[in-house]
Amino acid sequence: MQPALNDFFAALDQSIADDSLVKISLGNYRGTEPLKNIYVKAVLIKQKAMLSFTYRYKTRDIVKNYTPEEARTELSTHIATDQFRIATLFTTAFDAVLEFNKSNTLTFRKGKASLNVVPEKSHDRTKQRKLEANGKQYLHELQITDAEGKVYKSAQDKFRQINHYIEILSTLLKELPAKDMLHVADMGAGKGYLTFALYDYLTNTLQKPATVTGVEYRQDLVALCNNIAGNVGFDKLHFEEGTIEAYQPEEIDVLIALHACDTATDDAIAKGIHGDADLIVVAPCCHKQIRREMEQHKADNDLDFLLKHGIFTERQSEMVTDGIRALILEYFGYRTKVFEFISDAHTPKNVLIVGAKKGHQDPAQKQLLLDKIKNAKAYFGIQQHYLEKVTGI
Repeated sequence: MQPALNDFFAALDQSIADDSLVKISLGNYRGTEPLKNIYVKAVLIKQKAMLSFTYRYKTRDIVKNYTPEEARTELSTHIATDQFRIATLFTTAFDAVLEFNKSNTLTFRKGKASLNVVPEKSHDRTKQRKLEANGKQYLHELQITDAEGKVYKSAQDKFRQINHYIEILSTLLKELPAKDMLHVADMGAGKGYLTFALYDYLTNTLQKPATVTGVEYRQDLVALCNNIAGNVGFDKLHFEEGTIEAYQPEEIDVLIALHACDTATDDAIAKGIHGDADLIVVAPCCHKQIRREMEQHKADNDLDFLLKHGIFTERQSEMVTDGIRALILEYFGYRTKVFEFISDAHTPKNVLIVGAKKGHQDPAQKQLLLDKIKNAKAYFGIQQHYLEKVTGI
């Protein structure tokens, strides 16, 4: 057994040394575990050469990484104990087969290479982000990164969340009509994480001239964000103190409102509709208004059995609230999308409503939409959706 095994490992060492290793496959398993095969490939982990083992079981795969020395021991264990009857080494120079014959003798043979491409070795996933941390002074002042541009461990979730939002918005922003100046409003901007990133992405990545306004009712956050914007030279980014309801924009092309509570989302949508915005993006939360109406009137319909349970009532009211919001946006000439996205650890799942301006609806289509809204309200016992009130339909 030992000479054949030594020949196999010599061939493996050669393939690692000259970078010709494609893969190793172990088959014809005779052990007692529900294991079918083992596959081995070369990988780079933190710039260190390793061998990655995929243990293929009947119902799952398990992956473990070993140094070349550890891999040799692992392979020896599985072959020498007669667990696998055949091991095939594939390289771009030759194929090598280690196999037990009918006499239970371990044999080694080499043949012509059947594969000619070495797979990519990079095991570390390069994170493709719309927003990179390095060189972003505003991220440092917002306490996302240190002075060298490294994201703080405590801010990793926030940085991923910012990038996730920019990823979602990127395609929508690229599809906007060309304008000399894009006017963007971020309603309920908070500490301005997304507002700064959005301004950076628009002006520096997409090279779209833009003015971005963050609306926030907490004066201390407004002062902080305006100070940071001045420090980093974002001269067309500014923050205003006030509520979404009271905000009166002179021009608006893009309206964003993330996690505006209850009817504040409707106030934001209405601002976008009245301002004839090309793009409206909202992530609603706290759907209280419609839930109160549904609980108060308790409509008798085929779904009333769901309203006996609080958790179902909550989910039903969320879907009804956002469904009618989408219909109202369509009434005003917006093409709508409603989809779920992952936000962060504190709000793991959210619904995003996107309205892209496509033009005015024809009267017949508007009437059909009004009828849908009316029928939906009657079915669920709703007197009026707040968005109807603030948009005047």
